[in-house]
Amino acid sequence: MKAEYNLDNARPNPYIDKLRRPVTMNLDTYVIDYFKREADWTGIPYQRLINLYLAQCAREGKKLAFV
Repeated sequence: MKAEYNLDNARPNPYIDKLRRPVTMNLDTYVIDYFKREADWTGIPYQRLINLYLAQCAREGKKLAFV
């Protein structure tokens, strides 16, 4: 390993917008159970399904409807 590296010609990380940040959330058990059933059906891990759903809501600008 070199003692120093020349980063003058380095380019920005093209994946910077795709970074993830771990968070802790308190979710109702029925919500977790729902996504776990969906995970069994789709073969996609339930945490990823939750992320995909929330990302879709953010992209589409969905607003919460309290009933």
